[in-house]
Amino acid sequence: MRIQATMKLFLPLFFSVLSLTSISAAPLKINGSTTVNLPVAEAAEILRTEQKMEIQVDTQGGSAGGISMLGDGLVQMGMSSKPVSEDDRSKYPKCDFRPIHIGEDAVALIVSKDVWENGVHTLNKTQLKDIYEGRVKNWKDVGGERAQRIAFFNKEPGRGTWEVFVHWLYGSPKAAPQVNFPEVGGNEETRSKVASTPGALSQLSASWADGKSVFALALVGEDGVPVPPESQNIATHKYPLSRPLFVLTNGEPSGGAKTMVDFLLGERGQALVQKHGYLPLKALHP
Repeated sequence: MRIQATMKLFLPLFFSVLSLTSISAAPLKINGSTTVNLPVAEAAEILRTEQKMEIQVDTQGGSAGGISMLGDGLVQMGMSSKPVSEDDRSKYPKCDFRPIHIGEDAVALIVSKDVWENGVHTLNKTQLKDIYEGRVKNWKDVGGERAQRIAFFNKEPGRGTWEVFVHWLYGSPKAAPQVNFPEVGGNEETRSKVASTPGALSQLSASWADGKSVFALALVGEDGVPVPPESQNIATHKYPLSRPLFVLTNGEPSGGAKTMVDFLLGERGQALVQKHGYLPLKALHP
């Protein structure tokens, strides 16, 4: 009788502890932008070590993938290098998207070393439209010193990098024409393709333009002044393809997501943002 009474008291406590352990052991799932992934993945490593958190970070589908997987409830956090649009919010009405700004980046138009050495260091919006719409196919027609075929690699539609680029070029991603170029996905793939292809051009996170294998072009504004994607120009938005970097949650961050957000916004997290070539928040408000 005494054993049965003890078991009656013990079992509810046991299952209660088991339930709490299962909840706390649930992994924090994060997906999205390859650009935002760099500081987030390193922050995840630190939190795994220091706080014994289980965190899964993936970049399937880029920014669009992060938004859709958060909207579908498949992850607790998204990563995005573009703002959440009204279309996104309409598509996932049950998701209360909360973008948390962690830093600033820019989209660069990068070229291979041979194009840079051919004298192409700047482009303007008209020239880029002509290239994107197929009217210009040779670098000599846009300032190259010699004839050379343009090999354009287009970022996959839905990628934050692509959306920032076409929004600047056409005012809206919906206004961008259908084009038939080879497509590239993440930053590593893009840089590798451009570096290894003669005459190459693509869109890429500015922090990935190393000035050795791929080179970032300056963009010429209506005043005729070339503006390179350098830190000061990005911070002041003088460079037209500056963009914020976000992590996204469904509603106010809580649990593991809040731990990650607090870390990224703290001193150590912001140091990681800067380490990977992006501007920390304090650099935007000197």
